[in-house]
Amino acid sequence: MLATHLTSEVVAPRSAGRREWWGLAVLVLPTLLLALDMTVLHLAAPHLSADLQPTSSQLLWILDTYGFMIAGFLITMGTLGDRIGRRKLLLMGAAAFGVASVLAAFSTSANMLILTRALLGISGATLMPSTLSLIRELFEVPSERTFAITVWMTGFLVGSALGPLVGGALLEFFWWGSVFLLGVPVMLLLLVAGPLLLPECKDRKAGRLDITSALLCISTFLSLVYGIKELARDGISLVVCVAVLAGVLIGWVFIRRQRALTEPMFDLRLFANRAFSTSVVAMMLTILALSGTWLMVFQYLQGVLGLSPLWAGVLMVPSAVIQVLLSLLVPRMARRIKPSHLVSGGLLLAVLGFVCMMLVNDMATVWWLVAGTIIMGVGIMPMMILGTDLVIGSAPAEKAGAASATSETATELGMAMGIAVIGSIGAAVYRRQMTDSIPASVPVDQAEIAIDTIGGALGVIARLPAESAADLLLAVQQAFSAALHTNAIIGALIMFLTAVLTARFLRHLPVLSATH
Repeated sequence: MLATHLTSEVVAPRSAGRREWWGLAVLVLPTLLLALDMTVLHLAAPHLSADLQPTSSQLLWILDTYGFMIAGFLITMGTLGDRIGRRKLLLMGAAAFGVASVLAAFSTSANMLILTRALLGISGATLMPSTLSLIRELFEVPSERTFAITVWMTGFLVGSALGPLVGGALLEFFWWGSVFLLGVPVMLLLLVAGPLLLPECKDRKAGRLDITSALLCISTFLSLVYGIKELARDGISLVVCVAVLAGVLIGWVFIRRQRALTEPMFDLRLFANRAFSTSVVAMMLTILALSGTWLMVFQYLQGVLGLSPLWAGVLMVPSAVIQVLLSLLVPRMARRIKPSHLVSGGLLLAVLGFVCMMLVNDMATVWWLVAGTIIMGVGIMPMMILGTDLVIGSAPAEKAGAASATSETATELGMAMGIAVIGSIGAAVYRRQMTDSIPASVPVDQAEIAIDTIGGALGVIARLPAESAADLLLAVQQAFSAALHTNAIIGALIMFLTAVLTARFLRHLPVLSATH
């Protein structure tokens, strides 16, 4: 008893003070901004297309380059932060992000915008792992850290909710470049307040960054994400197979090198911790299930129901608001309920949200879709908050950057795979349904366009006589509803399996109050 008491006095975690909580407010800023950036560009795409006249290939690169760079550089940047200092990396990334935002806003060509989007992605990859690892440093008491991560996650949710509203309002009154300038004042505030409120922390035992490992890591994720996204766009092809195979082979070389190095860039021993590995896999599966369905939700609202981007965003606001309010209860619930029960129970609730999606057929039943997004959002909150907490809390403090980057990379891969795999299945269902139900009054050449994508179908509808257009619109609504229902079923199954996974492999963890 005496030994235990003495040990607890030596290692007792330090409670956060006023400076730490103000530091958290600073760390929420880049998180909110990145969430905004993920949504506003898709709204701006038609406007910048009219101005810059990009080819179809260039437009896809404008939209995708940001995500490619973030996914490719996350682990490298997280590990770099462990070596040079997480605050230093955060401030360097913030400065680069601000400059790249200005360049993107005033781009004069499609190629210039692609390049600046790549710079935004690389600098953005410094922000997320730096903010999470600094939260790990600021908040030593587990319950305080969990609440801090909840606030951090709330910032992301608020940014996601505001994205369509702010973006729609800016595009209503200003030119498309205005959506990029949102980042400039946020990054200036971070550069001023960061040195005053955030501590510098790094792994003092770490050696120099292994450039070979960094290049292998970046190449692995760039190849995998590119291959997965091309699979979603064009189906299986030689390019897809080569990209995915290259990613797997380079990844294998990367893992072999990390095992051989005495000071690896990324410590694979982190995965020996069951809480760490289970949380990483569960978060990836959760995002995978969501992304494949959420992609179709916005297409359904705008393409099938004919809502504007602003009104489609308004329908998603209730989900974000309720998530924000209920997310603040997660730390309190975690002090009474074991993580395995809280996380798996939430994921089972999310399954019910997918079931609601299966009841949507037209504008009259769109409220089932709104209800489904609310229930799914509430259900995944324990997983995303406690999962993130378990990932950075399970890793040693000196490895917090790499651990945080692993968490973010898992969600990026989950999103890419969800859109590619589940999205492709939904597209196949749509094409099959349209092939069977295309009205005979639609000309053959136009029917082929309508069968291929919903965007093509809407273009055909605009060119047809009123009666034929109404018949085709009904067929499109029924086909896309069938695709949405199929994706919802797949998402529900994945979410159920993830609930079983977390119930089984996180059951050894005690309630939060027993950890400090």
